[in-house]
Amino acid sequence: MSSSEDAQAFYGRWARLYDYIARRTPGVPGLRRRAAIACRLEPGDTVVEMGCGTGANLPYLRERVGPDGIVIGIDFTGPVLERARASTAEYDNVHVVRGDATAPPVLEGVDAVLATFVVGMLPDPAGAVDDWCALVGPGGHVVLANAARSQKPYAPPVNAVFRAIVVLSTPPTTTLRYEDDPTRRLDERIDAAHGRLRERASAIAHETHLFGIVRLTGGRLT
Repeated sequence: MSSSEDAQAFYGRWARLYDYIARRTPGVPGLRRRAAIACRLEPGDTVVEMGCGTGANLPYLRERVGPDGIVIGIDFTGPVLERARASTAEYDNVHVVRGDATAPPVLEGVDAVLATFVVGMLPDPAGAVDDWCALVGPGGHVVLANAARSQKPYAPPVNAVFRAIVVLSTPPTTTLRYEDDPTRRLDERIDAAHGRLRERASAIAHETHLFGIVRLTGGRLT
């Protein structure tokens, strides 16, 4: 089984738990609203979420674009998408599509791209950000929200908990020792993605949330 198939099987198997965590973890709903606001959407706009998961962000995006806008969620895992479709069934302008965030089945007319907790899973996160920037074009917005080790003064105990969460949420979760520490790999990928967005964008907003673990970066492209 390939690493992509491993990931699909893993996230499909735990779709219900991930949905609960995505919607009910204290502080996370507020973060999702902040991410939607950072997309700088107007009524009637089109926004694409890369790696939409169980659809926790989609209602917030729909709230920003209104009934005349379009929200497209893309993910590669079938059971996860089923939950996303069920949670947005009341909206006729929210579309959930099975696809790869690194090769999205969307070609033009996109005003913003949002990717939350996604780039850490990609082998070339900076390249993915380049592709998303090309998708929205000048004047559009790309927003990234990701979890990495905290750099706050109280980071050591926070990061110890964070590492345990990363190990448990990294497929297939059966490895106790890693040649490549998953938290270090995650940090490197997130730094690469957020750094590339800062290079590509003319206006940047950056925030940290949840004890410095979550980094939210939004940028307007030139």
